[in-house]
Amino acid sequence: MSEEIKFGDNYEDLSRESGVNAGFQFEFRCECCNDAWRTPFVPYRRGQASGWLGKASELLGGLLGGVGDMVDGMAESGFGTARDSAFRDAIKMACHHFHRCGKCSQYVCDRCWNVSRGLCLQCAPDVDAEVGAAKARGEVDAAVEAAEIEGRARGRKIDVKTDKQLVCPSCGEKTGGGKFCAACGAKIVKKTFCPECGNAVSGDDAFCRECGCRLKK
Repeated sequence: MSEEIKFGDNYEDLSRESGVNAGFQFEFRCECCNDAWRTPFVPYRRGQASGWLGKASELLGGLLGGVGDMVDGMAESGFGTARDSAFRDAIKMACHHFHRCGKCSQYVCDRCWNVSRGLCLQCAPDVDAEVGAAKARGEVDAAVEAAEIEGRARGRKIDVKTDKQLVCPSCGEKTGGGKFCAACGAKIVKKTFCPECGNAVSGDDAFCRECGCRLKK
């Protein structure tokens, strides 16, 4: 298996074939955390020469056009071979920055490598880190459970039988269950309901207008 196949899914070719910035550069990524490492830029002289000749030809009104075309052809014909050589060198450098896990075969950076186990942290997690994370999860779970118990205790003290007018009938703003509207100052009249049919009734009603149930003795 070639090195290019091994790194087939975690590198990007940043090389440029022509122009004054022509050259070879590759970016490799950790398959665990996705952090990137980029190889040093290696100039491609034929491609750069083509770029400079193109600029010079523009300045001279196209007088170097024929020479530029010839250099372009030379650059194109040699790029593939030069790129392969540069990539082989890049692979050698990348092998010093990445480790290949013997279990999952992924390439990972130093930060994602368990040195004592010789495996990536996904296959062989750090014991101390896992213990610390488990303690934190336990603290959160226990705190949530205690909060729920405290919430239920507080909930038992809340008056849920008395109906509250939550919207001011005068201005439509939320009242928050208060006796007066904080927006317009209007007195909030609490709604009452017939115990028999549930129809809304006025505090002055002696009988329900819907079912005739007696409301006041």
